[in-house]
Amino acid sequence: MKLWGGRFTKETDQLVQNFNESLSFDQKFYRQDIRGSIAHVKMLAKQGIISEKDRDDIIKGLEGIRQDLDEGTLIIPAGSGYEDIHSFVEGTLTERIGEAGKRLHTGRSRNDQVALDMKLYTRDEIDELDGLVKKLLEELLVIMEANTETFMPGFTHLQKAQPITLAHHMGAYFEMFSRDRSRLADIRRRMNYCPLGSGALAGTTYPLDRSYTAELLEFAGPTLNSMDSVSDRDYLIELLSALSVISMHLSRFCEEIIIWNTNEYRFVEIDDSYSTGSSIMPQKKNPDIAELIRGKSGRVYGALMSMLTTMKGIPLAYNKDMQEDKELTFDAIDTVKGCLALFTGMISSMTFRKDVMEASAKRGFTNATDAADYLVNHGVPFRDAHGIVGQLVLLCIEKGIALDDLSLEEYKEISPVFEEDIYEAISMKTCVEKRMTIGAPGPEAMKQVIAVYKKQLQ
Repeated sequence: MKLWGGRFTKETDQLVQNFNESLSFDQKFYRQDIRGSIAHVKMLAKQGIISEKDRDDIIKGLEGIRQDLDEGTLIIPAGSGYEDIHSFVEGTLTERIGEAGKRLHTGRSRNDQVALDMKLYTRDEIDELDGLVKKLLEELLVIMEANTETFMPGFTHLQKAQPITLAHHMGAYFEMFSRDRSRLADIRRRMNYCPLGSGALAGTTYPLDRSYTAELLEFAGPTLNSMDSVSDRDYLIELLSALSVISMHLSRFCEEIIIWNTNEYRFVEIDDSYSTGSSIMPQKKNPDIAELIRGKSGRVYGALMSMLTTMKGIPLAYNKDMQEDKELTFDAIDTVKGCLALFTGMISSMTFRKDVMEASAKRGFTNATDAADYLVNHGVPFRDAHGIVGQLVLLCIEKGIALDDLSLEEYKEISPVFEEDIYEAISMKTCVEKRMTIGAPGPEAMKQVIAVYKKQLQ
């Protein structure tokens, strides 16, 4: 049941066995372990290191183990005595096919084997994460296309600032999650080199064809330093960093949805299927999913800090500390995948209160800058225009009305420059439509940007 032990005269203490084992969690990548082993024996046979018959028997046995594990007819039992998934697969293989199974490990070490398995698993998970982020972007694009003329306040310091559209606001998050996809793609490209054949740390005397193994496993090529190959976990640190940024973006978005869902804002109505109630207050409808997604960012950050701390003092090459890379990485990946799926479902079922958003933009004096620009276009210096509009805002606050609701006489009392066309100049529609530079919220500018986003997703 062990892949070692010839030089030992005592059995491992049970507490040590329990503390040392990783099968309870690294069984998660049994498919990747078997895939790597199949590629390895194909290469061994190609190089004449094992016979073709042994190759065929080993591959048939490994494929049978994988199928049985997939179907649940083979169970990895708790307390089986196996240290890890590698010893379980090799032990089960030898039980099934006999002597040939003992040749599987020729020319490799668990060090390069686990490095390979973790890379294969991470690569597969990056592809799944990318697909989930893409689905979220597609949903954002649906909302954007439908809301290029849905007016709402834009904020700075959480204070209403200038009028924008819901499409423009969603576009900011489209940019964030697009960068997240780019980071995932960078990590995948940088990590996509095969460590198998590096041995424990110094390669092997067998005439391996590492390029062939890398090709079989769809890597760009073999790694070029065997010591780094078995001790590199940079790609996991990079992935956990990228997952932390995704979590931060989700958390920011959730924070806004939570605020928008309050009775004070009422910008959105979260669907019942993504809300919960109170055990004591029957009127409550709580945004618990958004709050949980916001909260889970701390869990993902913790995984990143844990991984950095684990790696910071490790000398070359492999050390058992590195076993700590798995549980926290598995958890962070599963957490972010769950958050992405739930968040996408939540926003796709959410109702946007367009009338409330537009009324909020008006009441928040978001068109004050446009009123000042109106004066500037009629010859008033900007600094004077700024002061005049400030007086108008003060008057509106005293009366409890918006700039749009002041009479022309009230405008003229503060500045005779104002004419009837001020109302058109400060309407939400005009304020937004005049902002036509690329990246601004004007409908025509937004349509250009949406076309770019569509092309990106294709």
